[in-house]
Amino acid sequence: MDVSPIGRAALEGREGTRLTAYKDSVGVWTIGTGITTASGLIKVVPGLTITPLQSDALFAAALEKYAAPVRAALAKPVPQPFFDACVSLAYNIGPVGFAHSTVVRRANAGDLAGAVEAFLMWNKPAAIISRRQGEHDQAALSSYAGAKVYARRGDRAPVKAMAGTLPAPTTAPDPLAPMTGAAPPAATPVPSAEPGFWARLHALLSRKTKVA
Repeated sequence: MDVSPIGRAALEGREGTRLTAYKDSVGVWTIGTGITTASGLIKVVPGLTITPLQSDALFAAALEKYAAPVRAALAKPVPQPFFDACVSLAYNIGPVGFAHSTVVRRANAGDLAGAVEAFLMWNKPAAIISRRQGEHDQAALSSYAGAKVYARRGDRAPVKAMAGTLPAPTTAPDPLAPMTGAAPPAATPVPSAEPGFWARLHALLSRKTKVA
């Protein structure tokens, strides 16, 4: 199971996207769509900047990095909205925290309703509560058909991407483009699962980035 288009849209809405490094609500340096040094994808330092295509590449890598341990932790099949919400939770609390969470324990015991309620246990700091409520509401859905999904409970508008309405990507940013903050080359037509993509992405992220 992979993150759906609406799952990605909801996570993007919760994280936001910024191309210059900033401190998050608990003081951790962050860039792109909620990418921190702890992701293992890039070292985020003050003054770091990236391009939009580099941000997309980082987010794609981060999605798989956090979706994989969610797949491994969940022993039973779950609805797509529940899986997407779990990836959103793991993205925020880390794969280890997720694997040892009550959400996983209850889901694996067959108590999906209890697992949904367990999302609300992760309620610190207080600023995270509306996000957690949005994840809870998403996880409670049996499907996305006819449903409105909000990044956070209380948002005025639902996220726009709906499951099954977005075509599979036909292009991907060149992962060898230098992370200088300058305009990158045009996207190269390649499948998203092209062999060697992750190795080249690693090479991209190992190059010198622009800092103020």
